[in-house]
Amino acid sequence: MERIVSSARRFAVAGVAAALLAGGLAACTDGGDDGGPSPTPTPSKESPGQELSPFTGLPAKPAPVLTVKIDNVGPSRPHTGLGAADIVYVERVEAGQSRILAVLSSKLPPTLGPVRSARESDLELLRQFGKPALAYSGAQSKLTPLIMKAPLYPLPPWKAPDAYFREGSRQAPHNLFARPSRLLDAAPDASKSKDIGFRFGSAPGGGKTVNEETVRFPAARFAFTWSSQAKRWQVAMDGTPMTTTDGGRLTAATVVVQRVTVRESQFSDFLGANSPYSETVGSGTAEVLRGGKAYEAEWSRKTADDGTTFTTKSGKPMNFAPGPVWVLLTAK
Repeated sequence: MERIVSSARRFAVAGVAAALLAGGLAACTDGGDDGGPSPTPTPSKESPGQELSPFTGLPAKPAPVLTVKIDNVGPSRPHTGLGAADIVYVERVEAGQSRILAVLSSKLPPTLGPVRSARESDLELLRQFGKPALAYSGAQSKLTPLIMKAPLYPLPPWKAPDAYFREGSRQAPHNLFARPSRLLDAAPDASKSKDIGFRFGSAPGGGKTVNEETVRFPAARFAFTWSSQAKRWQVAMDGTPMTTTDGGRLTAATVVVQRVTVRESQFSDFLGANSPYSETVGSGTAEVLRGGKAYEAEWSRKTADDGTTFTTKSGKPMNFAPGPVWVLLTAK
């Protein structure tokens, strides 16, 4: 079972609010000092005509949602283009490993990858985005019909061949990359970004000062180290900093450790290992990292078509810091 290990120490966090990406925080703190939520999206006070992304709380116009399954085992690293993702979901797969589901809308990198296969859990998780595009390398044969019937635009290589290519310096299956703009060309009616329950604004009171947090899956671990200089959480996996070939170190403004039920699914990989299913409809607890602090929270999602809301223990909205959000789906 996944577990969380925290290492905390006292250090100054003054100036965090001022560094949360100029304009983003000012546009998202309509709730005032009580940490109330900002309607999403909302015009920026500094730029009245500018809308904010419901995924990051930063200035962005509504745009089609592209989701991509990303490989993250050793041979697949470093990634390309992952720093452009608005949201990064980390979910458990076979043999205790993990895999990434990247959500992009605000911006698209020229290239993204390596791209890997989809899982049953993705179908439930993606319902809250409407009808997004889903890029993936393939799927278990019995799962493919369910993907094709799901409310999304499935984009494996055989449906969008011009969007994919193999990178010659890496070995298969860790060398499949995609061109996001061409993926969306193959899904011209993909849903645009909309409210999925995230709220951005001032941090709630309390919280525990944290320098580093490690989240463990059975056969993988992620570490998030607070950088007071960058005002971001720097991401490492299995003891090695996660970087990209096109953008340097991967970072997050907010990290959510969402504790969910992880059970066996009806599908297995080619070796016979069962594919875990992470249930993202329901309710449970979470830990939210922002601004060098950790906050205990609760999450709720009533149906697959609903977004996921996060609240403090007192029932107030758990505001995220404007910027990229990482959500790790760990076992309760």
